[in-house]
Amino acid sequence: QVQLVESGGGLVQAGGSLRLSCAASGRTFSRYAMGWFRQAPWKEREFVAAISWRGGSTDYADSVNGRFTISRDNAKNTVYLQMNSLKPEDTAVYYCAADGRPLSPICAVVAKERYEYWGQGTQVIVSS
Repeated sequence: QVQLVESGGGLVQAGGSLRLSCAASGRTFSRYAMGWFRQAPWKEREFVAAISWRGGSTDYADSVNGRFTISRDNAKNTVYLQMNSLKPEDTAVYYCAADGRPLSPICAVVAKERYEYWGQGTQVIVSS
């Protein structure tokens, strides 16, 4: 069974930065694309960023492009989300997710329906 454990959330002022981490266990981490999603109160869960299984390709939602950076360390079975220039509208619970199929191209892992495993989420609050 795959387990994903997020950490790094918290309260930050607008313009500040946070780095989220997601530690994975339970299968060969390096063969699967990973993604970050977020869900604000009263809203649907939305795509934030994705990274291919080797880390060579990434994709971002327009709302975070240029401010957030997704990366992975396959030796540590960990994926990261560096969030800079945070805005109040970034406030949400952030979820790490793992693709259900190995060796997927980045274009295939934008939709949340593609992901088979999810973490418990970590809260990010950005104050104005």
